[in-house]
Amino acid sequence: MWQNTNNKLVREFEFDDFIQALDFINRVGNIAERLEHHPRIDNSYNKVILELSTHDAGNTVTDKDRQLADAIDRLFPAILGVVKGDVAKNLVKAIMYTDGGSRGNPGPSAGGYVILDMEDNVVKSNGKYLGITTNNQAEYHSLKGGLEMAAQLGIKEIDVYMDSLLVINQMKGIFKIRNRDLWPIHDAIKSLLPRFKKITFTHVPRELNKLADAEVNKTLDAQG
Repeated sequence: MWQNTNNKLVREFEFDDFIQALDFINRVGNIAERLEHHPRIDNSYNKVILELSTHDAGNTVTDKDRQLADAIDRLFPAILGVVKGDVAKNLVKAIMYTDGGSRGNPGPSAGGYVILDMEDNVVKSNGKYLGITTNNQAEYHSLKGGLEMAAQLGIKEIDVYMDSLLVINQMKGIFKIRNRDLWPIHDAIKSLLPRFKKITFTHVPRELNKLADAEVNKTLDAQG
């Protein structure tokens, strides 16, 4: 449980191993970025200590800290595997991270996506080998694959996060698509959009896109 110590909410979390603890830290980072409220994180192998306080309020505990603590409390059992069953059932709104990579640009390429519910439970993740192509094409294919799966799951509202500023701004209509090789895949993605009631596209730095990036690298590594 969280302890109010020296005007901070403090809690220690223990996991099976370092990889599980690191997964937890990455997902906490994603939640914190969306809530625009960032904790102090201390990690020692399978243990993670979080400290929450609001600097703007004089380094004391506020509702922003309690909101983040509640979100983290919902995440913790999911990391441990306590949450069972089909989390995609009756899922209406979701978050999706997508990434694409080419080793050589052009070179061996893959796209990956991770779909999460609003409590950051992973609903579906996948990586797909694309053959020889470019980074930008891989980014687009990852987005297309993720949206196709989201539509298949019956998701109606989805917030998409990518570290490709080019693709995000082209999907928003801010940048023109000058590379004609991208026109067909862009048009295919545009044709998927009416299947959603609401969809947003947001650029995130690479360090906040580690889940999708891991799917890409896992897929490319499997190709040798």
